[in-house]
Amino acid sequence: MRVIEGADVWIDGDLRRLDIVIDGEVIHGLVAPGTGPADAEKVDASGLVAIPGAVDVHVHTREPGYTHKEDLITCTRAAAAGGYTTIFGMPNLDPPTMTVGDLDDVLALYDAKSIVDFNHNPAAKLVGEIPGLAERGIAAYKIYMVVDTGRSYPHPSAIGVHDHGDLYEAMRAIAETGCRLMVHPHDQRIMDVVEQEYWAKGDRSPQAYGKTLAVDDGIIWDTATALLIRMAEATGCPLHIVHVQTTRQVEMLADARARGIDVTGEVNHWALFLGKMSDIDEQGSYVLSYYVPDHHREAVWEAMELGIVDMLSSDHAPHTREEKEIGWEDAWAAHTGTPGIQYQLPLMIDAWHDGMISFDRLVDLVSTAPAEVFGLERKGSLTPGNDADIALLDLDREWTITNDSVLSKIGWTPYDGRTVKGAVVRTLVRGTDVWVDGEVTGQPGHGALVKPGV
Repeated sequence: MRVIEGADVWIDGDLRRLDIVIDGEVIHGLVAPGTGPADAEKVDASGLVAIPGAVDVHVHTREPGYTHKEDLITCTRAAAAGGYTTIFGMPNLDPPTMTVGDLDDVLALYDAKSIVDFNHNPAAKLVGEIPGLAERGIAAYKIYMVVDTGRSYPHPSAIGVHDHGDLYEAMRAIAETGCRLMVHPHDQRIMDVVEQEYWAKGDRSPQAYGKTLAVDDGIIWDTATALLIRMAEATGCPLHIVHVQTTRQVEMLADARARGIDVTGEVNHWALFLGKMSDIDEQGSYVLSYYVPDHHREAVWEAMELGIVDMLSSDHAPHTREEKEIGWEDAWAAHTGTPGIQYQLPLMIDAWHDGMISFDRLVDLVSTAPAEVFGLERKGSLTPGNDADIALLDLDREWTITNDSVLSKIGWTPYDGRTVKGAVVRTLVRGTDVWVDGEVTGQPGHGALVKPGV
């Protein structure tokens, strides 16, 4: 047995000074300080806060196919350092995850290499494969309503779904499985029109790219989200909207839920901490992802606090410097997405210090809600009997993020030079230390497939 002693433990919506008793891979009990088993290994957590290990349902691991950017070992090392104990991988790989065979191959890679627990979201492109994929224990499917123009990645045409009939057919099939469908909402035709206008003027700058995706107050996102919610209502398919970033998306989520539609939403670190035009002016494609105007960002923060936005996912999307640097000449050629899983939780703690979010909602956004929404019954809370997935935090440690600290294979972060207050000191996955005092201690292959309902 192990006992984590002296921490303030987040349990039942409050911090309480308790010792956490761990028996093997599970939480055996929460006991009064100093009353744990005398012969147990002691972990001194004095001055720290214990929260449930974070769950990130939107991670681009890049393996197989794009391991020059990232692989499962480097990705899950970064996850462990960031307090994340469970990740869901995305299907935009090579080969893309579309069949049962593809999924089996990817899960075998996770089993051999992942440091943290995992699941994987296959693309719901081949309707005939949908039932078999569910039988493998997935927690969700993924659909991209976007296909890249000017490049072939990270949104390859092989997994894009734009035809409304195809989308409707997939959602009906997914509804039969009981799994949730994660969708990247996007109106491809509107984007095609707007980007052609910029191209005709010879403007392929990062600023033009950002404004294209944010055109007309977010119409590219809003029209797609409205369609998806109506289809979810019609088909009964549980729906999860990724990249929530506009005021109207927030309003639609709230309205849909009030009408009893099973729809959830996530926001990503870049929308909160990188999406300003001043960020794009300074770092160009290195911060794209997307441009999020201030009024939209304010609405998203409010929606997070109110629970309209359910969870925070990193959308961890590493690309090499070379794949970003070209964006100064042609942003449409630069690969979009930003790395974030290692620093997202410290950034959120820093935001809590600034009064942007309550601590209750912070823990719910990163741990409890994603576990509950995706049916991970042994994750997301420090309840006895659950997996001993724990992040120990120093809420008051001030430190500066640097490229030298990056564990992702790419070796850079858009947060280089940013000082934050709040740090992850130790991360445990099923009772085993995977990150301790600045060092990765977890071993490849420690991670296990976590299935919904188990």
